[in-house]
Amino acid sequence: MNKFLSMLFFLLACTGMARAAGLKGKVVDRQTGEALPGATVTLHNSGKSTMTGLDGSFEFKNLSPGKDAITISFVTYKTLEEPVEISENDTPVRVFYLESASIALMEVSIKGIRQGGSDDQSARRLEKNASQVMNVVSARAIEISPDLTVANVMQRVSGVSLERNSSGEGQYAILRGMDKRYNTTLVNGVKMPSPDNKYRYVPLDLFPSDMLERLEVYKSLTPNMEADAIGGLVNMVMKSAPAGLQFNANLSTGYNQQYFSRDFTRFSSSSVQSKSPYELHGKQYNATQADFSKGTLRYKNQSPLPDLVGNLTLGQRFLNNKLGAIAGISYQNTYRGSNSVFYNSSVNGTDPYAVITSKSDRTYSEQQQRLGLHSKIDFRANPNHRVSFYNMYVDLKNQQLREAIGTTYNSVYKPELGEAELTYTTRSRLTHQQIYNGNLQGDHRFSDDHLKIRWATVYSSARNEVPQNTSISLNGIEKNFEQYRTSLVNTAPVTYRWERNTDEDKAGYLDLAYLFDLNKGKLELSTGGLYRDKQRSSFYNNYTLAPSAADAKKQYGVDFNDYTELNLVVTNPTGAVSNPLTYDASEKTTAAYGMFNYENDAFQAIGGIRAEHTDQGYHLLFPAGEKRPEGSQVYTDWLPSLTLKYHVGPRAQLHAAYYRALNRPGFYEIVPSKVVNEEYQERGNPDLKRALADNFDLRYELFPDASEQFLFGAFYKRIHNPIEYTFQADASRGQDIYYSPGNFGTATNYGFETDFIKYFRVWGVKANYTYTHSAITTPKTARRINPASGDIEAYSVNQTRPLYGQSAHIANVSLLYKDASKGWDVQLAGAYTGPRINTISQFLDNDLWQEGFVQMDASAEKSLKHGLTVFVKANNLLNTPMKLFIKGTNPENDKIAEDLVNKGRTLIRKDLYGQNYLAGLRYKFN
Repeated sequence: MNKFLSMLFFLLACTGMARAAGLKGKVVDRQTGEALPGATVTLHNSGKSTMTGLDGSFEFKNLSPGKDAITISFVTYKTLEEPVEISENDTPVRVFYLESASIALMEVSIKGIRQGGSDDQSARRLEKNASQVMNVVSARAIEISPDLTVANVMQRVSGVSLERNSSGEGQYAILRGMDKRYNTTLVNGVKMPSPDNKYRYVPLDLFPSDMLERLEVYKSLTPNMEADAIGGLVNMVMKSAPAGLQFNANLSTGYNQQYFSRDFTRFSSSSVQSKSPYELHGKQYNATQADFSKGTLRYKNQSPLPDLVGNLTLGQRFLNNKLGAIAGISYQNTYRGSNSVFYNSSVNGTDPYAVITSKSDRTYSEQQQRLGLHSKIDFRANPNHRVSFYNMYVDLKNQQLREAIGTTYNSVYKPELGEAELTYTTRSRLTHQQIYNGNLQGDHRFSDDHLKIRWATVYSSARNEVPQNTSISLNGIEKNFEQYRTSLVNTAPVTYRWERNTDEDKAGYLDLAYLFDLNKGKLELSTGGLYRDKQRSSFYNNYTLAPSAADAKKQYGVDFNDYTELNLVVTNPTGAVSNPLTYDASEKTTAAYGMFNYENDAFQAIGGIRAEHTDQGYHLLFPAGEKRPEGSQVYTDWLPSLTLKYHVGPRAQLHAAYYRALNRPGFYEIVPSKVVNEEYQERGNPDLKRALADNFDLRYELFPDASEQFLFGAFYKRIHNPIEYTFQADASRGQDIYYSPGNFGTATNYGFETDFIKYFRVWGVKANYTYTHSAITTPKTARRINPASGDIEAYSVNQTRPLYGQSAHIANVSLLYKDASKGWDVQLAGAYTGPRINTISQFLDNDLWQEGFVQMDASAEKSLKHGLTVFVKANNLLNTPMKLFIKGTNPENDKIAEDLVNKGRTLIRKDLYGQNYLAGLRYKFN
């Protein structure tokens, strides 16, 4: 035993003497003390090399003791060479300081090689130096994220939740509980028109994410910014020309998991008629079935092709860096869809909650083809004068086929026997949306940088087309648990609809600023403004077809097997042209501002006032008895703002801001239209007023290192005449209910948000959380029994509720793994959106709420040699359903053999979208 212990101690001693030496260190910026992740560290004698981690640290192991030399290099910094001593003993972490290169060189490097805001360090620097309260998502963060569109990128920003389309893709951003209508979208600082046929907000799923240099989200405004942004501004900064030759390309493919278990149903989009018979032949033409393409009624089930996503970017500077050019193309062809169940309900008698009357099982199949083109040319005659011309074109084609089977809960419905009355409805729809933007702008400096002049001329257009939107409905039955079609429904079994709208914007911007050098700071006085002429044209036409008397009783599967075999008669042969949705509209906006900007080493103050004059109007081309076929609204708003910024220390600061902003109604909202949708009638409101809001922000900001941050802020908004959609009863026909926008007194919206980014060597975490509380009071309908007559009567009550679309709790957490030395970049991203109102009911306590949900996404990439990278992206890993419910239940719903009632809530809708997977290859030459 003693010999064994002696040998053991001898081996341990030998092990200790043979222990290899090592070196630990951290690389930081000499001026700011910020860590520098991604720096290359090389030891001369051993030849070993590594890269600093996310916190700027590095470590070498298994070294030989003795003297050595270290070389550290990092883009835009001077290379450092120092002698080092490799010791056997544990030594503390040694700090190595890098100095920035010369100012002239750094300007070229940042704007060329690293790009302003193109990586996380630059993004944090922009947030730190910004005058406004803002968040920045870098191009690199976008590139390695699981997201393919700008809309999905937005969900990673604190205080932002998404409104999704029928395929589960993000489409609109809700900022700090403020609905999409309260937010404005910019490209390179210029406001974009919307292709949407109803509203002025821009669908963010139009924009491929790989076109961006960075994404900026402004949560406070200064007088020189667009004021139509109560919630905030989303600014997409597109890629600019690099310092040297740059060639980037990526190609990937993938699949949606739900198509492993079901077919994709489609129709031929090439058969869709772009123009209606009225447009082709005139107003007096009587259309027949032969005037309509039957391709939209010819359906095919198949397995979809794999998704295809690609991007190509080429840029360079010429003439000794005076001339720069960049061009890019992005293309996405993806197949999406959903499986959905929707329960129709109605409020009967005096019961407080709705009774389910029927259900609709729906299957969506969608092919989305997204194209993005952009180019930019800039010329710098000298450092003081620069002119640039930017062009962007985005195009989205969404081919959707929706199949629905409706079940009525009547006396025939006997689920225990498998018996029911059914309705089969199929809708084939092609939506084509386009945006073009051309922007010529100049930036000039005179008098030793004291006088600055900036100008821009902009032309933008947005177009939305939905040609030959086709719907067909058949009766059906269920017997012995087998379902099948019978004959066409009696009323409007086949409909064709053409919708088209175009917006054209012509705008001019001018900004003048003069800088005064003071003893302890600088004062800049500026003024300027804009003029925008927006013109809209809208067209709507629809036709209804029905079978002849002889064919009305033809049976599916007996007399016909394909919808194209039907013989139909057009019941309105001239089309429904005389309707208020065919109109011209215009909006002329004139804005001017005055602003001061004072700044010293510890403090910055920006304040002033902005005036915006609006002249908005419409003209119905084919009125159908409307009392106001023409209308206009003219008003001027004075919008003050003040922003204060105080530097608590070299890495911490306080932001405080106040600004007044507005939200204008969209054209569609003020046109006195009446449109019958699938579930309800929708009407415009020519008396709708713009909303005004006073906004307050306070935020503490800490930037411990170049890529790290801790932000904590609070906000408060008081909105005057907020615009909300509600169900209302017709004044002359009380039984007619319609959905319409209105103004409702004063609403409040307040909360707090926190944003946290921290790195530990190769590991990192990004997290944010936002709490929001809002309140608005609107009229609702309740029912009671009249004590005198004993009849049921409706009466109006006021109810206070949250704003439409506002979630009390929003959170994001991303776990990161970044090993630059081995070329790995991995992240797992989770987003939580709390319950929110999805649809506002006419009746008290019957609003539809969307259930809170978690979406989990992941991405990973591995760098190879020669600029190649392989990557994978996965979305909606948990296949989280979208659920709508009423906060209550009627006892009558217990009779339905469905899982509708749970925890005192009544399920109204449930959608499942499936997981999406993508794998690809990226190449970069810089």
